[in-house]
Amino acid sequence: MGQSRFVATNKVLIAGPCSAESLEQVLTTAESLSVFDDLIFRAGLWKPRTRPSTFEGVGEKGLEWLAEVKSRYSLKVCTEVASPYHVEKCLDYGIDALWIGARTTTNPFSVQDIAEALSGTDIPIFVKNPLNPDVKLWIGAIERLQKSGCKSVCAVHRGFSLADNGIYRQSPLWQIAIELRRLLPSVKLICDPSHMAGKRDLVLELAQTAMNLCYDGLMLEVHSSPKNAKTDSEQQLTPSGLKELLDSLRLSVEGSNNTQSDLEMLRKRIDDIDAEILRMLSERMKVVAEVSKVKKQNNISVLQINRWNKLLEERMRQAEKLCLDKSFVKDVFEQIHKESVNLQDRMIKKI
Repeated sequence: MGQSRFVATNKVLIAGPCSAESLEQVLTTAESLSVFDDLIFRAGLWKPRTRPSTFEGVGEKGLEWLAEVKSRYSLKVCTEVASPYHVEKCLDYGIDALWIGARTTTNPFSVQDIAEALSGTDIPIFVKNPLNPDVKLWIGAIERLQKSGCKSVCAVHRGFSLADNGIYRQSPLWQIAIELRRLLPSVKLICDPSHMAGKRDLVLELAQTAMNLCYDGLMLEVHSSPKNAKTDSEQQLTPSGLKELLDSLRLSVEGSNNTQSDLEMLRKRIDDIDAEILRMLSERMKVVAEVSKVKKQNNISVLQINRWNKLLEERMRQAEKLCLDKSFVKDVFEQIHKESVNLQDRMIKKI
């Protein structure tokens, strides 16, 4: 089965409804998910909503429902915590794992309070990325928990809130999660494609990207009747939809010796090209430094907007001819231009 193949690759699978709404809803969903090997059942009890008139979760009584799930279906259970009080109650009810939501991760004071409440426990903690794209803030939350003695802390990538998120509810910004993994290689990285997507028909695409990037697992919202859900109805899968998703995922396997050799050769070529790119950037900046001297001598302003517009237009035409993604090339040259302007400004002040 798809779930066996997924778990066989040592991936973490967390699934369940966005919110626990009733005992019947929780048990019905849990029963359907109990066929999945090593699944951790998730359900939100305290919901941090933007406006107070919306459903904010059932609160503490939902802990009894999760305890019932453990008893009936032998599933591990987890929920979100946002305060020391939540932590205390979850520990009282024997909840197996906790997660810290994006809004809470954004506030170091709240994370520190939770970390202190968890001091001396060994319960697994999943830390969702902050709302804003700030890898240091995300890392800081993980480090606060680790310093309090939490031994099993995982990162959950659930997307970031931007002014324009395109087709998604939250922008993935995969590069931020990749940077976190580079800086914290020992911390497991889980993807939450449900919150990124906002719509269930986009979840598979995002989950597959996470698998392509070697994430350690998935956290997915699954509801026995999504259309009747009180929260996030459009992004929740059905239990059968979860099985279809897991069956559809292409999971990476370890390559043969020949494959590894081919990869090493290609990576060496990339390394050589990167070295040449850096050398050319250094040469470019030397020319920029000479430009700054001419501008200083002739009292010409650092920023020449017409020149910049023409340069960017020409680079976009070149990118198209070379079959390069134009938005990628635009980002690269915007960064180069930014550094060029900064360098000229520094040089003119010194001259």
